[in-house]
Amino acid sequence: MGKVVGAALLAHVPTIMLPQDVRYDLNDGKEISLVPGLKRLREEVMETLDYDTVVVLDSHWATTVEFVISAQAERSGLFTSEELPRGMSQIPYAFRGDPELANAVANYDEKNGTWVTPISDPHLPIFYATVNLWHYLGRGLDKRWVSLSVCQTATTEDFLRAGRALGEAIRDSDRKVLLLASGALSHTFYKLRDLRRHESSDPSHIFSDGAREADLERIEWMKQGDHKRILETMPEFKKFKPEANFSHWLQMAGATGEEANTAKGVLYSEYENSIGTGQVHVYFPEPEGGFPPPKDVTLSRDDANDAPLAEAGAA
Repeated sequence: MGKVVGAALLAHVPTIMLPQDVRYDLNDGKEISLVPGLKRLREEVMETLDYDTVVVLDSHWATTVEFVISAQAERSGLFTSEELPRGMSQIPYAFRGDPELANAVANYDEKNGTWVTPISDPHLPIFYATVNLWHYLGRGLDKRWVSLSVCQTATTEDFLRAGRALGEAIRDSDRKVLLLASGALSHTFYKLRDLRRHESSDPSHIFSDGAREADLERIEWMKQGDHKRILETMPEFKKFKPEANFSHWLQMAGATGEEANTAKGVLYSEYENSIGTGQVHVYFPEPEGGFPPPKDVTLSRDDANDAPLAEAGAA
């Protein structure tokens, strides 16, 4: 029987890939905490935890009619970002995939009222929400890495259902899996002519006081292990446009028991700004007794008022 052995909400912002002197120049002469945070997470978790496969819940990989999970035996190449090629250019990546686990997830999608399709096409694009984290956390460790997309027509309930399917596939496998929810909290950028005045990591530069307060509130709930409260207040949080409708965190929640999960988050960075958006690293160690199993889906649940990502405004 497989299990989730750890989970994390991690920032993947382009800033972490810039040279140190550029990062210092953008941040009032000091380092952003996200970089040493990833290095510490590698030393304390990635290099010590007993796991076989990393599944990245990739908030930058937007699909439309289904969730897609990468099913290649291996992925390698050079990554240049279409969004910010100046900062992310020809980054080498090379890692094993996990076709067995990826294909297994599709066996649980219909049961959970959703659609998850494994794709093994070697030309399938990869996104920096995966590459940036692998660059810091995966190089040289020879672990399997898999990415799961965010479906841009999905609702909160759909993200949870995809997470449940993933969680069931893990449970019925022989894999020990580490989940990385790759994405931000609140996610509104400053406009182009203003954003260069807001590149410092200081949270005073978060786009609005309301967004900063909502982010800090949820970080505190994560530290307390109150995942139930975060789920219950998703409609309020969506007013502050969390990245990809917080799909990455919701998929992680679906795979780890949702409101039954009481794993307490450990901060691996400070709460930081990135041109208006809220960024943080939070790691959730496996609680005593393990993460709760995914819940049975309720197919009659009414989420008609839960706006899909395409309507709510993706970023």
